[in-house]
Amino acid sequence: MMLASGWRSKEGWNCRRHRPERALTLASTSWDEEFSDFYDEWSSDETADVPFYVGLARESSGPIVELAVGDGRVAIPVAEATGRPVVGIDSSPAMLERARTRAAAAGVQLDLRLSDMRNLDLDEQAGLIYCPFRALLHLPTWGDKRLLFERVAASLRPGGRFAWNAFAFDHQRAVGFEGGHFETPVPHSVTYDVPDNRVDMKLDGGGTSSLWWATKNEWLGLLDVAGLEVEALYGDFDRTPLTAMSREYVFVAGAP
Repeated sequence: MMLASGWRSKEGWNCRRHRPERALTLASTSWDEEFSDFYDEWSSDETADVPFYVGLARESSGPIVELAVGDGRVAIPVAEATGRPVVGIDSSPAMLERARTRAAAAGVQLDLRLSDMRNLDLDEQAGLIYCPFRALLHLPTWGDKRLLFERVAASLRPGGRFAWNAFAFDHQRAVGFEGGHFETPVPHSVTYDVPDNRVDMKLDGGGTSSLWWATKNEWLGLLDVAGLEVEALYGDFDRTPLTAMSREYVFVAGAP
């Protein structure tokens, strides 16, 4: 893949790899099970990421792992396209049950595991680990994200890839959403805590889910400390370069 203009090549990054202690006791992420009942509504407009992650899976060798697998929205097409099982990790029992039902209906094999992604522990190193739908933003702190990135680095085989996407914080868009109430995709309100880098989405019927955004340089720093190498940074799933007008980070990183 092409490296986005202005980024250092693989040789420019620190390639040390960490193998952290396993099975840590961690604070919970921000996913609220109340959102499970409305996941189809929340994700209905999210379709462009599926062919992107499917493409990476087709290029990979070795086990395929999806973090925050949800209801299998991406994992099932990946399994269908590759003819290989996908390890799906999620901390939500409700979402895993939905994924199990959908995988059975599609006739594909998902190895679904109830676990916190920060405790990632694989029997065999993976060729591809990916985390779609901005799910890394459910991790509250930089330390949480660092732990996950170190787990990923230890879980990838040499030459394996780690891919994810996250929104680029847009202050003007935040002003338009702040304090607002919205009827779609389901009735909810939105509030921002800018000093905490956090946006809260509160369902009218109860339940709050939060996302903690990160800057481009914070993501790059996480890759650096984990010893992963930037392979590509796009501004969208069509692999267009990241520009000043981009509102999405689409990262592909590699293990040395």
